[in-house]
Amino acid sequence: MATLEGCRCRSASARNNNSILYSILKSDSLVTAEEPQHHQQLHSQHQTLQHLLLKGSSTTSVPGSLQELRQQACSCGSTRRRGVLRSPQETCKAASAVLVKTLHFVKNVPCFCELPEGDQLMLIRSGWAPLLVLGLAQDRVDFETTETVEPSMLQRILTGVPERQSEVRAVQNRAAVGVSVVDIETIKAFLKKCWSVDISTKEYAYLKGAVLFNPDLEGLRCLHYIQALRREAHQALNEHVRLIHRDDSTRFAKLLIALSMLRAISPLVVAQLFFRPVIGAVNIEEVLMEMFYGK
Repeated sequence: MATLEGCRCRSASARNNNSILYSILKSDSLVTAEEPQHHQQLHSQHQTLQHLLLKGSSTTSVPGSLQELRQQACSCGSTRRRGVLRSPQETCKAASAVLVKTLHFVKNVPCFCELPEGDQLMLIRSGWAPLLVLGLAQDRVDFETTETVEPSMLQRILTGVPERQSEVRAVQNRAAVGVSVVDIETIKAFLKKCWSVDISTKEYAYLKGAVLFNPDLEGLRCLHYIQALRREAHQALNEHVRLIHRDDSTRFAKLLIALSMLRAISPLVVAQLFFRPVIGAVNIEEVLMEMFYGK
């Protein structure tokens, strides 16, 4: 494992005692434990999350920017086909419970807690959405959507709405018409992939480790350490698959394919689909920071 320079993490000898193979399995067992005290803690955290989300919905307004809208635009008009949750209250509640479990998982990975706070913040902001979707797959949270259609540019021109005014109105109303059907299909395809492979609890834990420790972010102080942690997560996953599924030579590749599918899922889409229909325009990252650090 690479040594760290200018990093407040533990020495190499101490890290060997808390390898990701041990740390992630330890934290995953905490997530799936059945002790009453553990469930009481998760219930309390879930109530806190709901309070923060509702508080944010009444005080925070963070509409999408015009630049984001332009980046999402497509000449073929596919982004005008949008979808909303058929049961937003139920789905948002399930997603909130998974988010609490996700934060609990991250908090109990010693390798993560040893990182400088700046690196922790970057990894949480980068990884909360894919970790949440992984949690949805693990808990088998399914959801149904209803398709809506956003007015085309031609329709807005014919109705006499100026382009600038039309874009501003689109920014304000984007949440009301959900997210792109393409984005919804991407999330659903990932869930179906995980369910078809029938991923085990340990495999989910290793996948979460590979997602959490993302060395591709600019500005990481412990870059080499995080790179080593991701490699160790992949190696631990591969060794587990070879040990448990000796007759399935393609299983490890299937898991890596599922992992790669997460890269196409935008945090903005996850927040807008699973939380905004119920709680409004809340800055989900601020809620995460308050939940994780108590700030």
